[in-house]
Amino acid sequence: MASRFYVPLAALLLLALPSCFSNNRHQGQRLYAQHCASCHGDKGQGLARLIPPLAGSDYLADHRAELPCLLRHGQNEVIVVNGVGYHNIMPGNPSLSPAQLTNLLNYVESHWGNEAAPRTIRDVQAQLDKCP
Repeated sequence: MASRFYVPLAALLLLALPSCFSNNRHQGQRLYAQHCASCHGDKGQGLARLIPPLAGSDYLADHRAELPCLLRHGQNEVIVVNGVGYHNIMPGNPSLSPAQLTNLLNYVESHWGNEAAPRTIRDVQAQLDKCP
């Protein structure tokens, strides 16, 4: 008789289990929408000669090790993306954790024609430790 109560209890616990863990699978996409899309566009297309594109960007591949620092601290120097110079300031976001930066970079570097290898939190933290 007691076994009849265990089955529904086990099923209830299994349904509640996912809420105990965070779902970071789409965190990069959410972070991009929240922090980046207003300037770089919903699809990373940038804005004319004002804001560089992230879609198909040679800058992402050429400056891979610098990207965590750029996101954390911003930049105010001229950058060249796909042969075009961009002179606007990009604000940094020091509130993003290494895990969030990792998810954000993995999203950007795997969408819109970008095909970089996935990053790990450890890699991003090591690059952040080297920021000037």
